[in-house]
Amino acid sequence: MDSVGTPWLWGGFVAFVVAMLALDLGVLNRKAHVVRPREALAWSAIWVGLALSFAALVFVRFGPVAGEEFLAGYLVEKSLSVDNLFVFVVLFGALGIPRELQHRVLFWGILSALVLRAVMIVGGAALLARFHWLVWVFGGFLLLTGVKLWLHRGDEGDPGTSRLLGWVRRVVPSTPRLSGQAFFVREGGRWLATPLFLALASIELADVAFAIDSIPAVFAVTSDPFIVFTSNIFAILGLRSLYFLLADVVGRFVYLKAGLSAVLVFVGVKMLAAAWVKIPPAVSLSVIAGILGLAVAASLWRTRQASPAAVPLPAEPGAREDGGVTSEIRPREAA
Repeated sequence: MDSVGTPWLWGGFVAFVVAMLALDLGVLNRKAHVVRPREALAWSAIWVGLALSFAALVFVRFGPVAGEEFLAGYLVEKSLSVDNLFVFVVLFGALGIPRELQHRVLFWGILSALVLRAVMIVGGAALLARFHWLVWVFGGFLLLTGVKLWLHRGDEGDPGTSRLLGWVRRVVPSTPRLSGQAFFVREGGRWLATPLFLALASIELADVAFAIDSIPAVFAVTSDPFIVFTSNIFAILGLRSLYFLLADVVGRFVYLKAGLSAVLVFVGVKMLAAAWVKIPPAVSLSVIAGILGLAVAASLWRTRQASPAAVPLPAEPGAREDGGVTSEIRPREAA
């Protein structure tokens, strides 16, 4: 499968990602702290700005088609990753993870997700290059996923996340007590996982499920492994700051799942019809941006008089008097 990425470009991009992660955890966030909206907004702007700058570089170096494919892939991955925010909110609330420790969990969770996505993208590209008929398998899978998401778009709660957390608790010996930033503590002569590790493990497993949807969706936009990889990575790198920016208002996006289902159906049909109908990247980008823009605008209009904390972050660690942790998230009372 042809790719615009040379070994130097691959190596340079990976080095850039490693440098940014080292700057993040090793310099700017060495101490645990509550990420305030202003800081989250600044980092979100930085990550979006870097992604758009990279898109401009792709436009100049490889032409408008590659640039449009990158933007479309980035938009697809970014929109689908927003669904992760709901999972983060539920997990942190159920485990009573205080705000100042959430950044540490998300950092290591996203770092692991980067490695996982790289492996899945390389493997997916190799499979598509060797077995072209998998295009129809991926397309059909995306179409069915989109239809399923549409049918369940109004479901209340998140039983899947609750079941996932319950499974992790059964498999991993753990303690309900936090111990600073530690993922494991020694109690009674054995090592036990803290709620931080339970949150990290659950986020990792949830990301596997999300990646199964999102990576084929980006391959529906472009078959270039380098474009798929870079668009995925830029979207994931900005996910942590996006979480701290939007977590208090994520409940207002009532039509987001409907918009995501429409996007998945579109890219699934595009993949299935690729042998007969070639949809230009500019058209794909316009359709995806239009669907998501309409979903967000309609959501904000529908909830314009609702409390901004429909699905809030837990304000306190969430520990009970008996030493356990809360098992549900209660909406913050309106002022």
